[in-house]
Amino acid sequence: MEKKRIACCISGRGSNFKAILDAVNTNEIQGEIVLVVTDNPGAEGLSYAHENGIRSETVVRKKGEPRYEYFERIIRLFEEYGVDLICLAGFMKVLSGNIVSRYRNRIINIHPALLPSFPGEKAQRQAVEYGVKVSGCTVHFVDEGVDTGPIILQEAVPVEDGDTEETLAARILKKEHVLFPRAVKLFCSDMLTVEGRFVRVSDRGLGC
Repeated sequence: MEKKRIACCISGRGSNFKAILDAVNTNEIQGEIVLVVTDNPGAEGLSYAHENGIRSETVVRKKGEPRYEYFERIIRLFEEYGVDLICLAGFMKVLSGNIVSRYRNRIINIHPALLPSFPGEKAQRQAVEYGVKVSGCTVHFVDEGVDTGPIILQEAVPVEDGDTEETLAARILKKEHVLFPRAVKLFCSDMLTVEGRFVRVSDRGLGC
């Protein structure tokens, strides 16, 4: 099986990118990260790319540039690098329809809540303020909505008495660093099939 060519999109510290990269470097994931794209020239996660010899591209949206045209520039990069899978690892821009349709069921995002609960920004704050007893994280394929795509994997995290947005976010992040690489591993091993809203994992994926 040929290794899948992965692009990671980041906007900040890139901790989920690093978790995926660690799994790639230990051969847990049968793929290679060939490109890191950021919209933020100061993204801390770029250092991981540089230290590991991974090409990085900074694509800043120009003033007045339509979203469609901005993402066309990013699409051209993905095509240039022959990307099979796109991982949104803390990328803080909502994708436009052209990139979603071009890479249907090949864009994976992680969200710090148990979708469909608490989509969008500040999910951890939403969970704390709502008073739920359980939150968590979700890895899903990206569609045209915000955090509405087919769910690949989920992991629960208890909300403890006295939790703040920050303390809950820190515990969820630890789970993210396990769940995101696991989903990427399943994708790169051709173990995922999308049937409408359902993502099926083949028997070969059991125990991953």
